[in-house]
Amino acid sequence: MTSQHPRLLIGGLTGAVALAAVMMVVAISHLSSSNQRAATTNAANSPFLGATMPPGVRAPNFRLTDQNGRPVSMAQYRGRPVIVTYLYTHCKDTCPITAQMIRGALDDVGRPVPALAVSVDPFRDTEASARAFLAKQHVTGRIRFVLGRRRALLPVWHGFAVQPQLPHSEHQALITLVDKRGMQRVADAVSNTTPEQLAHDVQVLEREQG
Repeated sequence: MTSQHPRLLIGGLTGAVALAAVMMVVAISHLSSSNQRAATTNAANSPFLGATMPPGVRAPNFRLTDQNGRPVSMAQYRGRPVIVTYLYTHCKDTCPITAQMIRGALDDVGRPVPALAVSVDPFRDTEASARAFLAKQHVTGRIRFVLGRRRALLPVWHGFAVQPQLPHSEHQALITLVDKRGMQRVADAVSNTTPEQLAHDVQVLEREQG
């Protein structure tokens, strides 16, 4: 009987890990669906062109590192609007498009605006691969890649209501705008926005009182 205990233990751990993964996906998907239902296309008196978030949704606080190993957090950008998106460095389709969308918006704004790309594939995203991705997209120095272990990134994904990259499920291609007070104000699918629209909404946030 004792020889079977390691196998039973491994089987139990495997089942627990699988269950935890399923629960994580369900939780993130539920949160994402809730936020997407709550987000509305703008009323006639809204200054934004993108889909507005419900009031009171704060961006998650985090302290992680970027592609150069330097500390990065939401708190360090308080007082400035921040563009946030969710990428992985080996992506060949939506992530390059998203990076170019942000690059175009920054060109239109014509001055530096903080932009963060949160990793959604922490097992494969490294400092080196992040630097290579940013260089290939010509956004080095304009977008910072937020890196960390899965456990550290999980509350960030939850806070922004995004699903990470999974073996059989693609992450959401979204761009979120965070205002000077650290509140999420606009969230759009990349397929539903343009660099010009994104730049317009960033400029609206810049004009707001902090």
